[in-house]
Amino acid sequence: MTSREACAARDAADPLAGMRRLFALERVDAEGVIYLDGNSLGVLPRSAPERLRVVAEDEWGAGLIRSWNSAGWITLGERIAAKIARVIGADAGDVVVADSTSVNLYKVLSAAMAVSGSGDAARTRIVSERTNFPTDLYIADTLARERGFELVLVDEPAIPAALQDPRVAILMLTHVNYRTGFMHDMAAVTRRAHAAGALVIWDLAHSAGAVPVQLHGEPAEPVEPADFAVGCGYKYLNGGPGAPAFAWAHPRHTAWMDHTGWRQPLSGWLGHAAPFAFTPDYQPAAGMARFVCGTPPVLSLAALECGVDTVLAAEAVGGMAAIREKSVALTDLFIDLVEQRCAGFDLSLVSPRAAAERGSQVSLAHPTDGYAIMQALIARGVIGDFRAPDILRFGFTPLYTRYVDVWDAVERMRTVLESGEWRDPRHAVRAAVT
Repeated sequence: MTSREACAARDAADPLAGMRRLFALERVDAEGVIYLDGNSLGVLPRSAPERLRVVAEDEWGAGLIRSWNSAGWITLGERIAAKIARVIGADAGDVVVADSTSVNLYKVLSAAMAVSGSGDAARTRIVSERTNFPTDLYIADTLARERGFELVLVDEPAIPAALQDPRVAILMLTHVNYRTGFMHDMAAVTRRAHAAGALVIWDLAHSAGAVPVQLHGEPAEPVEPADFAVGCGYKYLNGGPGAPAFAWAHPRHTAWMDHTGWRQPLSGWLGHAAPFAFTPDYQPAAGMARFVCGTPPVLSLAALECGVDTVLAAEAVGGMAAIREKSVALTDLFIDLVEQRCAGFDLSLVSPRAAAERGSQVSLAHPTDGYAIMQALIARGVIGDFRAPDILRFGFTPLYTRYVDVWDAVERMRTVLESGEWRDPRHAVRAAVT
């Protein structure tokens, strides 16, 4: 059986151990908190407060409007997009950073509808998973109703069969399921969709910065390139609460847009071919630049860049491959320890047991009291989160999560379950954010 000493030894030998110093964890550690919720909100990068101070006091306070040029505010989004491209296996010019994941999905889904319709107007179905993140389904349903499409929801095993319908235009999936942590084989699913004549949109909210992604294909080992992707900046990219999101489209689709003059439905001034010409008529910028809409949020972008830099810092010790290796080790350890030390309390594993099918999270279910158990855990300093109706969700960010954190978290879980302290009525009171 694994011991805490064995976990400490693994930490001492961990090539990513030095990455933890990139995060401001002193107060968290002093309070005895074990943070296993980086799949909802990443930890504060150590560089972010000073960077925000500089932007606020020096660039905004002293530079004023001159900082759009002198401090490079106007190209800040482009610089961060190029960095995110390195994390998701894309080319720098094919990614934009702007808006939220929901807004960006609205844009790329509109684009996918247009591209698909240009080839076969009879394709009017969007297929997605029934358990996809709700905002993705809400956006898709709204667009489908507006534009004569139909949103079809299926369970994950039924996706191949659903693709056989010749009316399917778009397959829209989240790479790592937000509830269960199930991870699709992106290349295989994309290949199957393309063979059926459908385009694929991937939501990378629970992937970017946690698992290797190759959107554009890997030159040394070709994989099926995707069509469109979106993702957020505040989870494993550590960009801060509400950080701007990103969007990507394959160059073959932006080439079609350039050729046809297609404009995305949120045709804002900064997505204009010449925004400072201030002409009354809209002309879309070339390539992905047309997916930008309004003025960039400089303070939020500055924090996001600090977060993305923490992920890129791991390139010195193996990059995404090293992050993924540790992610698998952490989640395997958590599953093993929970099953060894918390048996008999009606917890069941919801995430895939096979590491190849699992993102960087582990979800457990409790049939009746999952919320109260999670609240009792949080009261004991183990921060995860709850997803209705019965999921206790734990995220593992390899850049700052240690093996001893996993051990200690399970020990506290065992104490919560054995003592029954989760039955305290205060733990059943639902907060606004679960």
